[in-house]
Amino acid sequence: MSGGASSPTTSARPGTGGSYKRKRSGAEFESSPGSGGDDNEDEGERRRQPGVKRACNECRQQKLRCDVVQDPFTTCSRCNRLKLECKIESNFKRVGKRSKHAEMEKQIERLQRNLQRAQNLGYVIEDEEELDSPMANGVYSRNNQSFMGSDEAVSSLLHLKQGGSYMPRYAREIENVGLTQEAIDHLFNEFWCYYHPYLPFLAPGQTPDQYYQQHPLLFWTIIAVAARRYTADPSLLTSLIGPITRLLWSTVGEVPSSHYVVKALCLLCTWPLPTSTTSTDPTHILCGVMMKTATGIGLHRPSHTQDFSRVSVELNKEQLHDRVTTWAVCNIVAQSIGTGYGQPASTLYDWTLAIRPGDDGPFVLSPELEARLQIERFCDKVSKEMYSNATDPRGVAGDELRAMLTRVYRREYNELQVSVLSRQDLSPIVNLHLKAAGLHLRLSAFFDSSTTPGYMDDLTGLWRAVLAFLDLVFELESPPADNMSGNILRFASNYILQMINAACFALLKLLSSFFAREVEFERGRILFHRTIQAIRSMSVINNDLPWRLAELMVQMWNGARVEQRSRQQQMANNGNGNGNGHEARTVVDDSLQLKVRCRMSMSLVFDSIWRWREEFQAQGRGNLEAAMKNPTNPDSAAESSASSTHMDATLMPPAHQLQNQLLVAAGAVTPNHGLPSSSMISGSIGYSESNYEVFDPLNWMLDGLVDFPYSYAAIQGLEANGLG
Repeated sequence: MSGGASSPTTSARPGTGGSYKRKRSGAEFESSPGSGGDDNEDEGERRRQPGVKRACNECRQQKLRCDVVQDPFTTCSRCNRLKLECKIESNFKRVGKRSKHAEMEKQIERLQRNLQRAQNLGYVIEDEEELDSPMANGVYSRNNQSFMGSDEAVSSLLHLKQGGSYMPRYAREIENVGLTQEAIDHLFNEFWCYYHPYLPFLAPGQTPDQYYQQHPLLFWTIIAVAARRYTADPSLLTSLIGPITRLLWSTVGEVPSSHYVVKALCLLCTWPLPTSTTSTDPTHILCGVMMKTATGIGLHRPSHTQDFSRVSVELNKEQLHDRVTTWAVCNIVAQSIGTGYGQPASTLYDWTLAIRPGDDGPFVLSPELEARLQIERFCDKVSKEMYSNATDPRGVAGDELRAMLTRVYRREYNELQVSVLSRQDLSPIVNLHLKAAGLHLRLSAFFDSSTTPGYMDDLTGLWRAVLAFLDLVFELESPPADNMSGNILRFASNYILQMINAACFALLKLLSSFFAREVEFERGRILFHRTIQAIRSMSVINNDLPWRLAELMVQMWNGARVEQRSRQQQMANNGNGNGNGHEARTVVDDSLQLKVRCRMSMSLVFDSIWRWREEFQAQGRGNLEAAMKNPTNPDSAAESSASSTHMDATLMPPAHQLQNQLLVAAGAVTPNHGLPSSSMISGSIGYSESNYEVFDPLNWMLDGLVDFPYSYAAIQGLEANGLG
C-alpha cells in the first residue's frame, strides 16, 4: 500500500485529491469527527455548479448538495423546507455522527446518575414528563452542534427543587461522580469528627478546596474515607471505588514527587477501599509505594530536602513540621500494616523520629502521634526479635529464646503502658492501640510447645491480653451517656479490625482446647459472640471481608461444637474428681501449636482458616456458598442449650442487612452426633494437597501455600466500576 498513512483526525490521506475522497464509504464519513477534505469538496462543487460558491453549514454537515446563493444571499431549498438556519461559516467543522451519539449517550448516563443522586439527597422532580424525553436527558443544540453541560441541563430542564431553590451545581467531579459543595462540606466534617482521631496528622482548619489544590488524590481519598458511612448517599462509596482506583494508579505511575500524595497513601493504607478478598487488596503494595515515595522525595531528611531535588528548596518552620509529621505517620501506618498483615514492616525509625526531651522545634510531634509512634516502635521490636530469626527457615525464634524475649518485652510493655496511660492529653484510641500491641506480643504463645518453660503462664497471659483488648473495644463502643466517643467500630481502621479478628480467633482456639478448664468459659463465650457482632458491624459493603470473616468464625464455632464439648469436659472432670472434691489435673498437649508459622503474630488467623478448609472439604462447595446468603446462627449446629440460646442470637446478622435463616435449613451444616475431637481448631488436622474446590471466604490467606483453583465473585458493585 503506497502513500502516506491515514491521519487519525482526518479522513483523507496526505497527497490525495478529490477523486479519492468520492470513493470512500459513508461509514468512514460518519466516524470522522471533522472533515479534513471540505475545501476539496467545495472546489468540486464549484466546478460542477458555477452559480454555487459554497455549501451552507447544514448541508455540509450532512454532505448533501446545496443550492445556496451567496451574492445576493438566498437560503438553500433544503434549509427553507426544514426551517433550518441557513448560513455559511468559513471555520465550520463537521461533527461525526458516531462521536456525537457517543457523547450524547455519556451525557444521558451522567445526567441520570446526577438525577438519582439528587433524589437521594431529597430533591424532587417538578415535571416528570420532561424526563421521558431524550432532550431532557441529553440536551443537544441543533444549530451550533454542541451539548449543554450537565449542570446547565439540570438547572434548565430537570427543575429539581428543595425548599423552593434549584439543585446546586457540582463543585467537584471525578469521572462520572459529582459532588455538590454542601455534600463535600458534610463529608469533610464527618472525616474530621470520626476518622481523623485515628490518624490525626491533617489540618482540619484547611478547606476542601485547599486539599484539592494540594493534590486531587488527597481530596478524593478524604471523600472516600468519609463515604464509608455516608447515610445521605449509601451508594457513594461503591461509585467512587473505580474512579479513585484509576486516579491512584495513574498518579503512582507518574512517579509522584509531592508529599501530599504520600498523605493520601497513608489514608488509603489505613482505610483501604473495600474488597471481598485480599488477593485483590493492594494495601501491602501501596504501603511500599508510600515509603519509597517518602524517602524518594526526602521526607526522612526534611531539613535537607534539596539533596533530593533538582532545585534548591527552602522550607519554613511550618512546612518543615508538616514533613516531619508526615514521615512519622508513614512509619506508624507501615508498622500497623506489617503487624496486621503478618509481613515485615518497611519502617525506618531514624534521627528524624528520635525523641528529644525539652526540644520545641519543628521535629517535635503532637502528644497523640508521639505516643502512637512509641507503641509502633515496640511492635517493631517484637516482630523483629521473635519472627526474624536468620537461623530458622520460617524466621521464628526458638522456644527458649522466645520465652526469654517474652519476659523481657513483658517488662518493657508494662513500662510503656505506665508511660502512655500517665498522660492525660491522649485520646482513648491511643490506649486501644496500646492494648493491641500487648495482644501482638502475647500471640507468640501459640508458637510454644507444651514442654516450653512457663507454657501455661504464657497461655494465661494471652488470655488476659485478649480480654483486655476486647473489653476496651466494647467499653469505647458503648460509652457513658456523657461520652460522645462511642461507636468507634463503625469508623475504625483496618488495623483495629485485623487485631479484633486475631482476638476472636484466639478466643475460639483457647475455648476449644484443654485450656478452657483454666478460664471462665462463660465469659469467653459471651465475649466471642459480642466480637462476632462487632466484626459484622464493621462491614461497609455487603459481602466485604469483615462480613465474610464473621460468617467463617461462626461456622468454625459450630463445627467445633465448642459449647457441647465444654459441657462434656466439665462432666468428665466432675466424674474424675477425687474424694476431696478436687478436679482432675489438666492434661496439657500440643493441640494449640500452629502449623502456619510464617505470618508472625497473624499466623493464628491463617492457621485457623487452613484448618477450617481442611475440615469442610468433604462437605463440598455448593452448600457452603449458601451460608453467605443465609448467615449462620449457632443454634443451627444442633447443640444449643438453655444457657446459651439468648447469647447465640447475638451472632445473627442485623435485620437490615440480610434475612435471618438457619444454616441447617439451607443445607449448609449436617448435624453430627458423633463429633470427633476439635480437629478444626486443634492440631489434629494435617496438611494435604487435595485439589478440592471448596468455598473459601479468605482464599487470599492461603495464596502460595498450595495450589487450589479458588474463585469467588467480587463485591457486588465493584465490577461496575471497573474492578471486576
